[in-house]
Amino acid sequence: MSLTLISLSGFYPAARHAAHYADMLAQALDARLVLLHVNRVSVFDPYELVGEVYRQEELDRQTDTAAALYRQAETLRTPAAIEITTDLLPTVAQDLAARYGSVLFVLGHPEPGHPTATTLVADCAELLRAGQYPLLLVPATTFPAGLPHHFLVAADQEPFQLTPAARPLRRLLTTLGTTVVVAHVSGIEDDAGCGAALRAVQASGLTEGLPVPELRGYEQTDYATGLLEAIRDTQADMVVLLARQRSYFSELFHQSVTAHLLERSPVPLLLLPTQPDKAA
Repeated sequence: MSLTLISLSGFYPAARHAAHYADMLAQALDARLVLLHVNRVSVFDPYELVGEVYRQEELDRQTDTAAALYRQAETLRTPAAIEITTDLLPTVAQDLAARYGSVLFVLGHPEPGHPTATTLVADCAELLRAGQYPLLLVPATTFPAGLPHHFLVAADQEPFQLTPAARPLRRLLTTLGTTVVVAHVSGIEDDAGCGAALRAVQASGLTEGLPVPELRGYEQTDYATGLLEAIRDTQADMVVLLARQRSYFSELFHQSVTAHLLERSPVPLLLLPTQPDKAA
């Protein structure tokens, strides 16, 4: 089944930039493209108690929005479907995945300090946690000259498997990747840990069909700082982050590596949900 990129769309710079980036990827991957417009992102349905009539009233007020989205879609190279809903809920994501098959949600992340940045990313993180969907975060300050070809995979020593939803995203690396580097960040020099990280990536099948990735270690007590150093060192134009099931994604975005990377990363971040390797 072909891949579908679902870009959370709007008319401000971050959303428009993400839509054009998704369009570029869809062209290269022969993927489908959907422009999805929502007013809110939530794990709870605000209309559950008050009734569907109010949801429909809100949708009826968005005819101008729909018309503008169709005009925006006409500027893209990939024929794009338009989806408009009031709230991006786990059930909405499930419905989209059921109708479109393998999906990748694409989100434009506003510049640091933008008033909606933290809220929007945290809400999408909750959606991802609930549904285990891959997510591509495109910084508003990222203006790539072309398609990503240099991939940096941030890995630790822990074996993992890609979830069924994440496995189709291997196409990004196998189709576009000219170089793939596995980066292991640790507080001390740890060659054994580097080797284990590379073995975990290879065993997951993420780089199957590609040459053995180059392995580089970075000694840094702050993990996000170490990854930013790796991005500069390898000249990567996309970073692959492995999202562990044991982590709450709201905490991940607010408090840990991904939050810091979103604020400072010059390149898009691809979050792939994983599950423990049962064979390990």
